[in-house]
Amino acid sequence: MLYSMSIATVTVRMDTELKQQAENLFDEIGLNMSSAITVFVKAAVREGRIPFELAADPFYSPANQARLRRSINQLTAGLGQPHELVPDA
Repeated sequence: MLYSMSIATVTVRMDTELKQQAENLFDEIGLNMSSAITVFVKAAVREGRIPFELAADPFYSPANQARLRRSINQLTAGLGQPHELVPDA
């Protein structure tokens, strides 16, 4: 069965270097940017989610930021503990 598919244009803004890296990768795979994005969107729609795990950098988690603030406050109050550096193996 043949059917007509309407095509929509999507504009995406990204860092120039990231775009070039992506184009190089997709070229190695045999895809262009448009096809690669279409593959991603089809997988997201099919799975009903982003088709890979997304995770925030734990450094920026509220718990870690609170710990860093406590450590900084201790150091500025003169409560820091000196320690020996571990030598390189």
